[in-house]
Amino acid sequence: MGRSENCKRKFPEREDEFLTLKLSSNSPPIVSESPPPAEHTFLPPSLPFTTAAAEQRVSPSISTTMETLVSQAPPQIPFQFPLTHSLCALPPPFMPVSPTPPSVSNNNLISKPRRNSSRNTSSKKTREGKGETVPISFPWATDRRAMVRDLKYLLQRQIFTITGNVQCKKCEREYEMGLDLQSKFAEIENFIAENKSSMHDRAPSVWMYPVLPNCRYCHEENSVKPVLAEKKRSINWLFLLLGQMLGCCTLEHLKYFCKHTDNHRTGAKDRVLYLTYLGLCKQLDPKDLFER
Repeated sequence: MGRSENCKRKFPEREDEFLTLKLSSNSPPIVSESPPPAEHTFLPPSLPFTTAAAEQRVSPSISTTMETLVSQAPPQIPFQFPLTHSLCALPPPFMPVSPTPPSVSNNNLISKPRRNSSRNTSSKKTREGKGETVPISFPWATDRRAMVRDLKYLLQRQIFTITGNVQCKKCEREYEMGLDLQSKFAEIENFIAENKSSMHDRAPSVWMYPVLPNCRYCHEENSVKPVLAEKKRSINWLFLLLGQMLGCCTLEHLKYFCKHTDNHRTGAKDRVLYLTYLGLCKQLDPKDLFER
């Protein structure tokens, strides 16, 4: 009796295991019949070629896959992967990434108008449509704005009376009044000579609030006021001076006179009125007395 038989008798339950080990040592290796794992095919989701081309097996090599896909793309449409694909993690060379533009505030986008640098120089020039000369309204007036003839010229032309229109504040009658040139101007000259030192470049109250003449018709006292022209260029300046009624003018009228006679026209009315009185007296008789 051999040793193997003794083993079988002693260990009958291991007979099948023994036969299996014997067969596995003498038989060739068993190859599994299960099919090999399928190779993964790269097929982008949105490619512009046909379904038949997509069903073909593609080599796992990335370079071969790229050449195949590019060759199958239509020639009219340039091939490009979707930007979300893993192969397009970086932007292609034909799509450069522009830097973020700097933030621009809305204030810089609004164009601001430029200031007129020649405003100060143009203010001295006569506005468009207004010439330097004006029509002569009275025989004692000149063709310049706010300028009157001198006393010598008027006396040589035998102009002794200066007339102007007035209106009564009570009866509202309007008529023409005449003032003697020499006597009225002499009164103003004497008043300035006596009170100029105490005026301090300000018009006194008798000039600011003049005593008006009496009405010729109703005989009302302090009731006749001068009729001022609508246009400043037609104001009867000499008549207002001789009647000492320049205080009836508004501040705009007085500034107009000072503007066209090169006088300082800023300040209160009493200052501008003082300059108007002295300016008209200097036009009539250029004496040192009428200097500022």
